[in-house]
Amino acid sequence: MSQPRLVPAPISIQFSEISQNKEEYEREYQSLSESDDDPISQWLKLAKARGETAESDPVILNLVVELHRKIDALEAFLKNETPKRVSLMNEAEIDSIGFEHFRLKEPLLQEGKIYYGRIAMPVHPKRDVGVFFKALTSNLAAIKRMHERDEKEWAAYMTARERVLIREAKEAKE
Repeated sequence: MSQPRLVPAPISIQFSEISQNKEEYEREYQSLSESDDDPISQWLKLAKARGETAESDPVILNLVVELHRKIDALEAFLKNETPKRVSLMNEAEIDSIGFEHFRLKEPLLQEGKIYYGRIAMPVHPKRDVGVFFKALTSNLAAIKRMHERDEKEWAAYMTARERVLIREAKEAKE
């Protein structure tokens, strides 16, 4: 097996082997993909579909929507409401990522096993990404399933990390 191209990326993951609670993991995976379907997002989608946002600045519109989500999150915090998430057995730090792979800092995986995980993506807005992956070695995993929107953000994050490394290498030469 050839080594995948990986770039350093400080990300956290929680995961468990899927032999336990497969249906619960699948349900959470689907619900994480629908996290954009909160009331403000549904309103925005309808407004865009009706053409009501044609003359709006998209950046300002997105910022207002994010402010609304923050207020909703604060309200949930004050009411002591937490999102229901499946309990996962392991928590680890991801050392590096590729377009279809990632490597853990610690060797916590069993080769050949399939796992479900939640990755805390450091993008705006911050959110958890559901992912099914297969252990290729004790710390290298191949991503098997990730929602399309999450794949795009994962690839964009990896590309951004590569740019940072290139910039740092150029600065080191100077």
